[in-house]
Amino acid sequence: MLIKPCSLLLPFAIGLLIGAADAQAPLPQDRPSFDTVAADVQRQLAQSLAELATLRERIAAEKLPMDRELREAEADLQAVRTRFQEVSRTLELRSLDLNNLRVDIDKRRDQATYLGNVLGEYIREIASGMHITELQRYDGELNAVKLAQENTSMPESDVLAAQIGFVATSIVRLHDVLGGTRFEGSAVDGTGLVKPGTFVLVGPAALFRAADGSVIGAAEQRIGSLEPTVESFSEQADRESAAQMVLGTGGRFPFDPTLGSAQKIADTKETLLQHFQKGGPVMYPIAALATAALIVVLLKWLSMLRVRRPSRKLVDELLEHVEAGDQAAAIEQAEVVGGPVGAMLLAGAERVGEPRELVEEVMFEQVLSTRLRLQGWLPFVAIAATSAPLLGLLGTVTGIMRTFTLMTVSASGDAKALSSGISEALITTEFGLVVAIPSLLLHAFLSRRARSIVDEMEKAAIAFLNRMRSRASSHEPDPAQIEVA
Repeated sequence: MLIKPCSLLLPFAIGLLIGAADAQAPLPQDRPSFDTVAADVQRQLAQSLAELATLRERIAAEKLPMDRELREAEADLQAVRTRFQEVSRTLELRSLDLNNLRVDIDKRRDQATYLGNVLGEYIREIASGMHITELQRYDGELNAVKLAQENTSMPESDVLAAQIGFVATSIVRLHDVLGGTRFEGSAVDGTGLVKPGTFVLVGPAALFRAADGSVIGAAEQRIGSLEPTVESFSEQADRESAAQMVLGTGGRFPFDPTLGSAQKIADTKETLLQHFQKGGPVMYPIAALATAALIVVLLKWLSMLRVRRPSRKLVDELLEHVEAGDQAAAIEQAEVVGGPVGAMLLAGAERVGEPRELVEEVMFEQVLSTRLRLQGWLPFVAIAATSAPLLGLLGTVTGIMRTFTLMTVSASGDAKALSSGISEALITTEFGLVVAIPSLLLHAFLSRRARSIVDEMEKAAIAFLNRMRSRASSHEPDPAQIEVA
């Protein structure tokens, strides 16, 4: 235990203060003398110094072990600090490793999820790309992997194992398809009966032979059916060759390079009557309108072909007779001109010498009569050109309504079931335009031809009236001669 020197000197200082106080106070006669007190003080000082020396020796004796203990404690503290730093560093490294491990686990989990999605997409692509005949062969594997993918309680490792197993199956399937494979199954014949038999699959083409040999042909998929349908070969040589190929006794593989598309295209070909009937009830008024417009166009065209066009030479000769005042020759020449122009000129020639306004009205009457006759029934052709697209639009609306009705009833998107309504919607529009466009062009052609005939009549009438005016001007008396007379 360490004792501070100041704690030892404190009694000594107190004693000196007391002695100084006693020295200042009047000394009683019975108090000790100064020498006695000094001796006591010296004794106490010597005692205190002795105690101080003893204390110093004690301090010196205890200081070295305590210094050693302090250095040992400091060394232990440094060791503990070093150990603490190492442990802290190790803990930080462990935390960092733990975080890295968690990140790596998340990455691995994401990779596993991505791999599962890729495998699921691969399985869906393989399933959708399989031939209809292969669905019977791999039905168990497909159902197993689909159930594993849809089971949310199954561990991801089991789902992944099921997917990888199907991938291995698909690789074997690819080898079989490329090299050709034979397996048992069932297919639907042309009468709708399901027949068990044997398939031979080479690439995208498949053959089927019923077990009883009643059906031999190419196995294809029919829309709306989950069973393969057999299209029997029409030629006996193809049937015999296919039967030998299926039985494994030789033969050649009858292969359709179009994979059945040629037969489907041939089935879609139809006659004009069949195409017309697909348009529905609206096709009948369109056909009636087209027939009536065609009859009118033919009749008008034939009537306009029979219209006699005037010769310029004959018209000029008639105008010369009118200018010369030879009415009889003008009438005879008008009969020679003929046609609507001749009839109009004849009406004018018969009234030569009468007032010009009357002649003009008579000739204009002939022009109006001819115009009405030429343009008769032409508005009907224009009405047909306008009404046919509207009827086609009506058929389009009814066809779409029928399509939606079939969709509601069948509750499916089968194109074959909805084709009737779609065909009605499109065919009526097609025929409406087919009737409207030619009707519009023919109406414009006939109107132009009628207009050209009327224009010739108007031109001849103007020339006739001008010649009449010229003759009247030449026969009027001179006002100067009248005044002289």
